[in-house]
Amino acid sequence: MSSAPPSHDPRPDGTAAPKQIVSVSALNRLAREALERALPLLWVGGEISNLTRAASGHLYFTLKDANAQVRCAMWRNRAQLLPFRPENGMRVEARALVTLYEARGDYQLNVEALRPAGIGNLFEAFTRLKDKLAAEGLFDPAGRRPLPRLPRAIGIVTSPQAAALHDVLVTLQRRAPHLPVVLYPTPVQGAEAAARLVAAVRSAGRRAQADGIELLLLVRGGGSLEDLWPFNDETLARTLRACPLPVVCGVGHETDLTIADFAADLRAATPTGAAELASAGWLGVRTELPALHARLGRALQRRLEGLAQRLDRATLRLVHPRERLLRERQQLALLFQRLNTAMQRRLERAVMRCTHAEARLRGTAPRPGLLRSRVNTLQQRLQLAADHLLERRRAHLLALAAHLEHLAPQQVLARGYAIARDEHGKVLRRAEGVAAGAAVSVQLAEGALATRVVGHLEH
Repeated sequence: MSSAPPSHDPRPDGTAAPKQIVSVSALNRLAREALERALPLLWVGGEISNLTRAASGHLYFTLKDANAQVRCAMWRNRAQLLPFRPENGMRVEARALVTLYEARGDYQLNVEALRPAGIGNLFEAFTRLKDKLAAEGLFDPAGRRPLPRLPRAIGIVTSPQAAALHDVLVTLQRRAPHLPVVLYPTPVQGAEAAARLVAAVRSAGRRAQADGIELLLLVRGGGSLEDLWPFNDETLARTLRACPLPVVCGVGHETDLTIADFAADLRAATPTGAAELASAGWLGVRTELPALHARLGRALQRRLEGLAQRLDRATLRLVHPRERLLRERQQLALLFQRLNTAMQRRLERAVMRCTHAEARLRGTAPRPGLLRSRVNTLQQRLQLAADHLLERRRAHLLALAAHLEHLAPQQVLARGYAIARDEHGKVLRRAEGVAAGAAVSVQLAEGALATRVVGHLEH
């Protein structure tokens, strides 16, 4: 809060008293804060007047009754969510925050939500159901199915007495007169309308293949919120999403919104708009047909001209059978002559190869008489070499045997040596470790002695 330095006003006794100076902007801000603290978000009912739609999308209007009025502002992010179009003279209920516009010091309402007066409960039910189904993802754009461009037939769910049916049929007759239409009759207003609408949509889905329909229109003319309430049924919304056919919903006027509009694959502003969306592909084909016909004629003409040229070229290549047989006979004679010449040359080359092979064979033929003496000489040399080798191997073997005999244990014992073993048969190599009185066997060259140790001798 901005303030000025304190001034001094005279008191009754003549002394000065300090006084706080408040700016206008600070005063308005204090007033706004006091209003917003004192009055929470509340519903206010009245009649709209002085309605202004700013280029920014904000709404400015006055809410009045018989005795008073208050300025109101509704910002774009709230206004664009309205399911209806506010107009001057319309009685509404506004959910608003009481505040003050500081720049002008005007007391006003910042409107959060707006609904037609007298239908608050229905509107709240509509909003709750819409929020619930949206949170479940029932209105997710990714789940919406594209409309067939050229449907073979169209199904319509509406009342046979409804003006909407007449509008749809007139529109289809004008734009796609050949298109078959199947009606699934149902009341569109009243206590039982919601259940009958659900049954009609389910019936259309079951009979789609048998009836040949590829697109379903759910239509009804305009009316009050109460009149359109059957189209705000939760079961109907889920049935529309589960329907095997793409669904176009055209209920009410452009400003009317229902749960069925959000659940359908495509919303049309009016029943006539639904018929126009359904027949857009066929209308486009009718528009394009003259151009396609011209293109087809030109393509056919080019095709015929090309085939005529091929026929002319084939005619030039066509030959009389007699002339063709003569050419074939000449070609056959030429081939026969070339075959005889090739066979003759091949035969001559084969004879030459045989002659050369015979000459080489004669030059390399064996002559036993010349080789016999050489074989005898080699045999004698081989015999002498074998005898000498055997003699050397025999002498070497005898020498090894004599050396082995000299080293044999028996020969060593024969020279006076002996082998001593303990009582376990282990050969004794040292006197140490043999106790006095131990049994020792001594093996001689001839025979063995059993002895007992008396003592150790000095070396």
